[in-house]
Amino acid sequence: MGQDVIRGAFSREDRARYRYKVRRCLDVFALMLNDFRFDSDRPMTGLEIELNLIDPDAQPAMRNAEVLADLADPSFQTELGQFNLEINVAPRVIEGDGLDVYEREVLASLVHADERARKSDAQLVLIGILPTLRQEHTVLANLSNNPRYQLLNEQIINARGEDIALDIRGQERLEAESDSIAAESACTSVQFHLQVAPEDFAMHWNASQAIAGVQVAVGANSPYLFGKRLWAETRIALFEQATDTRPEELKAQGVRPRVWFGERWITSIFDLFEENVRYFPPLLPITDDEDPVAVLEAGGVPRLGELRLHNGTIYRWNRPVYDIMNGRPHLRVENRVLPAGPTVVDQVANAAFYFGLVGELVQQDRPIWTQMTFSAAEENFHTAAREGLDAHLWWPDRGEVQVAELVLDELLPLASAGLDRFGVHPATRDRLLGVIEGRCRTGRNGAAWQTDTVNDLQARHHLDRRSALREMLQRYSVGLHVNEPVHTWPV
Repeated sequence: MGQDVIRGAFSREDRARYRYKVRRCLDVFALMLNDFRFDSDRPMTGLEIELNLIDPDAQPAMRNAEVLADLADPSFQTELGQFNLEINVAPRVIEGDGLDVYEREVLASLVHADERARKSDAQLVLIGILPTLRQEHTVLANLSNNPRYQLLNEQIINARGEDIALDIRGQERLEAESDSIAAESACTSVQFHLQVAPEDFAMHWNASQAIAGVQVAVGANSPYLFGKRLWAETRIALFEQATDTRPEELKAQGVRPRVWFGERWITSIFDLFEENVRYFPPLLPITDDEDPVAVLEAGGVPRLGELRLHNGTIYRWNRPVYDIMNGRPHLRVENRVLPAGPTVVDQVANAAFYFGLVGELVQQDRPIWTQMTFSAAEENFHTAAREGLDAHLWWPDRGEVQVAELVLDELLPLASAGLDRFGVHPATRDRLLGVIEGRCRTGRNGAAWQTDTVNDLQARHHLDRRSALREMLQRYSVGLHVNEPVHTWPV
């Protein structure tokens, strides 16, 4: 959400004032899009990576406050659960060896953080959902000690008016209830940021939506939740359900969910912010003293605090971002579809595939989003989350096609051309896209490795599910620290 909040209760006046301010911010944002100069001369990229902490028995370690205090590094922050951390990687251009630098910097930060975590008898793991996590770990008492999480929980539960129900049907079925949003802490992801000019934003967002299913299929890494084998990327279903503010009646009426794929291709970033204001009541109606109209008229750069806070409580899988850096405003697409892990090199390969593929798709004479219905893109997304690399997705001129075949035949060459447009060194391009190719040729991403390993441990070593998950996670942790791509790991 980008800021700490300390308010505990909101009055009708708070909500009325906030609604007025957020609409005033939206009006100013529209004016800025028409005649304001946004920073886009050398488009920057960024990474945010969410992490888990485990103890020596591979169980969740509720120690993020201790670890952060020992780290004393502002690039590391709390996340929702006490077993979660997040690292914000310094933004950079990816031309030349920029992607290699990302990999080296993240590795160095994680090695340092892991050394500090071990002082608290914990270690770091990059994974979509901790396979040893149990429902008793995801309770209100295990939320991080930050007022914003407690307040967000109160607002979501109050808006819903009843407990949160989880019902995920995959290889097995999970049915559970929670009196808090703590189950969301199971979801750990990596986010890619791509800075774009205002006039180019819609193309980049549309392209990101069109390939979301492919990204998830190739990068799936969350097959287990509370001991059940569910979707290849169970995090998608869990996040959609664990933060749903709608009771069943509002779902039946077609009220939009706050975790949202969307419902249409867009023509401007304004479409998304306008939808936010039109469809979603505020969860955190906190106002500041800025008059954005006065700031704009005085030649300044408005912070648009209310609009940004509201945007931070609507969880689009590709989110629009308005931000200010060194006194200049800029716009970003925040790509949020992928899980963390399995390794740093796997994550940077996912980033290369995303940046390259989007970068090339927006250059095409006949854009992908003019050849695909929005509903087809959304169906691809959920099919990929359920089935991973086994998924068949709909693609223009191909119809239903196996996702690995699609990536190998069409999308990797496009991603390669896109990275060339960014000026990425050929050796870097080939090394990282080779990781994506390797997953597709072997049929093994993080989710497949996890399930294959657990199946082997249960069948050949006669371990029960809980023991197999613990042993698998311990092996996974070894592979993570070696930093070899997951498709090369032995089972």
